[in-house]
Amino acid sequence: MTTSTRGAGKVPAVLVLEDGRIFRGRAYGAVGVTFGEAVFSTGMTGYQETLTDPSYHRQVVVMTAPHVGNTGVNDEDPESKRIWVAGYVVRDPARTPSNWRSRRSLDDELRAQGVVGISGIDTRALTRHLRERGAMRVGIFSGNALPDEGTMLAEVRQAPEMEGADLAAEVATKEAYVVPAIGEKKFTVAAVDLGIKGMTPHRMAERGIEVHVLPATATVEDVYAVNPDGVFFSNGPGDPATADHAVSVMRGVLERKTPLFGICFGNQILGRALGFGTYKLKYGHRGINQPVQDRTTGKVEVTAHNHGFAVDAPLDKVSDTPYGRAEVSHVCLNDNVVEGLQLLDQPAFSVQYHPEAAAGPHDAAYLFDRFTSLMNTVLMEGQRA
Repeated sequence: MTTSTRGAGKVPAVLVLEDGRIFRGRAYGAVGVTFGEAVFSTGMTGYQETLTDPSYHRQVVVMTAPHVGNTGVNDEDPESKRIWVAGYVVRDPARTPSNWRSRRSLDDELRAQGVVGISGIDTRALTRHLRERGAMRVGIFSGNALPDEGTMLAEVRQAPEMEGADLAAEVATKEAYVVPAIGEKKFTVAAVDLGIKGMTPHRMAERGIEVHVLPATATVEDVYAVNPDGVFFSNGPGDPATADHAVSVMRGVLERKTPLFGICFGNQILGRALGFGTYKLKYGHRGINQPVQDRTTGKVEVTAHNHGFAVDAPLDKVSDTPYGRAEVSHVCLNDNVVEGLQLLDQPAFSVQYHPEAAAGPHDAAYLFDRFTSLMNTVLMEGQRA
């Protein structure tokens, strides 16, 4: 929830956490009031992609990098049509952007889109607090006449929590659309939009895939109406425990043994579809420098993450599921969180992170090739049959 008016700079601002911790700074972006879940992102760059990632819906993002905004804002890098973060927290905002692609300052963009932020606070101390206490509700209040601390804290504690939040339909497309293949068309993929980033269908299009992006409310019949060679489930916000519809659709895909690929929220949906549980991480993984091991190859990747929930699946054994054997294919080397799943008896896999590399490293780009290879294998087997 956000209310805002245009303003900036030297206007006082206060950040209030639900446990009573308070930080005082200056307004950054729009002036007003906003509430959300306080999370931190460890990326040194890529803030424009972070801001426009639908997975950050209803979250107040704390940037651990101290200096933010130096490259300004351009018109090429957004991952969606708007900024989705509920609020933005930086320590030392750039006074003037300096990049040949910049069209306007980050501060101006935040104001134009009504995003309330705060600057000039000790983001290192705030990040350490969130690591120790966990992600929690937060409010940012800015203006020249602010409520007393007790009133602000009471308002924060009345804000909705992320656990139990069903948010995918709020950020997904309302109407289906098509991203055409670049060059020769080789495959058709139905992509269920749970909060998809723009670069994801582009990465598939680069590989000759025509992508039909469908609303989060799409049914199994809608998925197969496009005659797909593969089905993709995207990233997105909210608690996967609420995503019963997406789980039902994915089970319908698994029953038909169509090649399937999921990322982030899509990984959690696959976990639930296979019968595993999900749980909320203490403070989540967010940033573009998270180490993950692909257990199928032993390779370690530096990856981009944005998730506050994870799949509860056994790391060191093969599990029997209604759709055949499944195993954990990827694991985070920082904390052993499940970062990927794969079925051994049919063409389906998922990862918890973002292989589209927007923003972030390109170590995981091979996953789109793996998806393409699965579709090609199934297609060739069908032709031989």
